[in-house]
Amino acid sequence: MASNDVIKNYIDGEWRDSVSGTRIEVDDPASAETIAVVAEAGPKDIELAVAAAQRVFRDRVLIDMHPYDRGRMLFRVADALEARVDEIAAINCAETGKALELANGEVQTAIRYLRYYGGLADKLEGRSIPRGANLVDYTVRSPFGVSAQIVPWNGPLELTARSLACAIATGNSVVVKSPELAPLSGVELARACETAGLPAGAVNVLTGYGQTAGQALIEHPDVRHIVFTGSITTGRTVLKTAADRIVPCIMELGGKSAAVVYPDADLDCVVEAVRIGTFLNAGQNCNNLTRLIVERSIADKLVERVRVCVEGLSVGPGRENCDITPLISQNQRQGVERACQTALSQGARLVTGGTALSERSGYFMAATVFADVARDSNLFQQEVFGPVLAVTRFDDPGMAVDLANDTHHGLAAGVFTRDIDRALWTADRLWAGQVYVNGWYVGGVETPFGGIKQSGYGREKGQEALDGYVQTRNVGIRLSQPPSGN
Repeated sequence: MASNDVIKNYIDGEWRDSVSGTRIEVDDPASAETIAVVAEAGPKDIELAVAAAQRVFRDRVLIDMHPYDRGRMLFRVADALEARVDEIAAINCAETGKALELANGEVQTAIRYLRYYGGLADKLEGRSIPRGANLVDYTVRSPFGVSAQIVPWNGPLELTARSLACAIATGNSVVVKSPELAPLSGVELARACETAGLPAGAVNVLTGYGQTAGQALIEHPDVRHIVFTGSITTGRTVLKTAADRIVPCIMELGGKSAAVVYPDADLDCVVEAVRIGTFLNAGQNCNNLTRLIVERSIADKLVERVRVCVEGLSVGPGRENCDITPLISQNQRQGVERACQTALSQGARLVTGGTALSERSGYFMAATVFADVARDSNLFQQEVFGPVLAVTRFDDPGMAVDLANDTHHGLAAGVFTRDIDRALWTADRLWAGQVYVNGWYVGGVETPFGGIKQSGYGREKGQEALDGYVQTRNVGIRLSQPPSGN
């Protein structure tokens, strides 16, 4: 995509330049070169988008549509993406830096979300409540109205698709604030919605900064539902604004996920889980494997095997399908570097990595492993969002669970053991929204996903996700008394 082509926002079924005329440059993280220029949406653009979405809701455009037809629309959006999988994957790879194979998987997952929720659109039902001879009572599961969706840069296509699909399936209209660091995938999803013939205003996709466009969106009086995926710090800001306006939210926030490794674990399986769970997409996944809690007797052996694996990983741009791809930005890399320096100052033992790969163009960070990480240290407690693994030892199962649960996060957790009783005992006690056994990223489109504690609330994915996009309304009808006599 040529950098001199200004990419516009999708508002009310049209491609519009920003009211201010300001621009955002999009970098390729592998080269630090500008690959695209997008129109920077501001408060006035948000006003136009929300007005369009509110009109769709007010006029009952989606509500009065047969749910089957809402589902068919989502299938057409999926078809439009599928017709351009390779092209969209290349765009996703270029803007996020992730491996091309992973980017291709993101497009495929977005398609699956659209078809999954398209298939559920006509299966969301109310119920009849018996209340005696003279009353008819039933429930209706109704949309909220305009759903504001603020999307992160690490999975911009699939995370937009999963929330957008739920909203449209249930009759909400949508305004998406795409991430300024990776806005191009959202543009492609908007193009797919246009190709699919969605009603003008049903889906609006804009790119802008969080403090301007994002804040204007969540403050807008016609926004009645918020979906946010991002950091705990930004999530608090969103929640404070939502609380003032009493707007329901779905919040997917940070993680500091731990895997408990028992001495009978298959170490090949553990090492593979680390390779994927810790270092895929340069560790920029909210539910990535950031802490290994390892039984003391096998800790040294496992750390050595992890070191060998990590030092054998290829490093390079996503288009070459390397194992270690760049971080999203220079600012992100600097934050990961600071986290490594702090870990050293707090007594962690560096096994491998720990520094930026400054000899390369782009925003590369060495795959990093720390051992002997103390439970009160920053690296144990705080999200890094980079290719960094912390290893801590335990002596008994109770201590292992205590260590795994000893953070404010609760997004994901894991356990590795050949003993099914031990696996079930541990899984029941790991306090996280999803628990993986003998693998990582074991969930799928069909399985509910979300956090507990400060990792958020509400669920995306699976049938449970639809519950967050509807509100139950009750209708009670008093019947006239039947005439007396024959």
